Amino acid sequence: MSAPVPTDPRLDHRLEVETGEHVDHAPSPKRPGVGGQVWWRHALGILALMWALFPILFIYSAATNPSGTLNTASLWPSGFSTKNFTDLFNDSSRPFWTWYKNSLTISFIGALGAVFLGACAAFAFSRLRFKGRRGGMMFLLLTTFFPALLAIVATYIIFAAIGDVLPALGLNTVTGLILAYLGGALGANVWLLKGYFDTVPRELDEAAIVDGASHARIFFTMTLRLVMPILVTVFMLVFVGLYGEFMLASVFLTDVENQTLGVGLYGMTLGNDANTLFGRFTAGALLGSIPVMLLYLAFQRQLVGGLTTGSVK
Repeated sequence: MSAPVPTDPRLDHRLEVETGEHVDHAPSPKRPGVGGQVWWRHALGILALMWALFPILFIYSAATNPSGTLNTASLWPSGFSTKNFTDLFNDSSRPFWTWYKNSLTISFIGALGAVFLGACAAFAFSRLRFKGRRGGMMFLLLTTFFPALLAIVATYIIFAAIGDVLPALGLNTVTGLILAYLGGALGANVWLLKGYFDTVPRELDEAAIVDGASHARIFFTMTLRLVMPILVTVFMLVFVGLYGEFMLASVFLTDVENQTLGVGLYGMTLGNDANTLFGRFTAGALLGSIPVMLLYLAFQRQLVGGLTTGSVK
């Protein structure tokens, strides 16, 4: 028994033009859903979007509120004023731009260092064969099961002792905080990077070795270029994580001039001035979200490609 041959819409259109007669088409099947409709999917999407935009709308309303207090804050903006931003920039006791610079510096340098260390470790685990390779991977995976909060006391004691010898790397220094962040740079990042490194054909490495290239030259001149999407992905994830990190930064940085944006803004929510400084706090929070937003908008394609390609290996 021969199966019916599906019709070509282009042939039907040509037949209608030549004969002037309308060709009846079979009705298209209804899409699955409640009552054959997909309206509930759009409703869920709109509801999720409203839920995500609710805090952003509230922060914008409070930041542009002329009174700048928590008591007068509302969900819907009642007006537009830059008074809170002006007061925030001119507050000498709370150096907002210094906090901003510290956060960007720590996040950028820490993310670059984490990507470099993770890429080196992932290349070794993916391309080299040595004793303890599997055990090392399992150990890195095991370290991700323990929260970083458990190591705060030990980290504090270690950097307090380092500060006695090298004050530039001790407590209350930006450099010491970056080193503390780099101490936890491995772990999940190595597994994510290794999954992407495994997608690069080994024949490329073998051909380069035949031509006399060393492992270091293969890594820096060839492999890093081929795995650029996952490097950008890890950089974004680490940057956002360090940019919003609060616990370790609040322990390490005590001077106002050395604090990060999160620690400095959090200090504005404490004490008797929390109500009057709420407008400045929301203005700073609104400005603080700009780097992360621009980063995701600029590298969203690399982020999706890096996460999906490395996860299916």
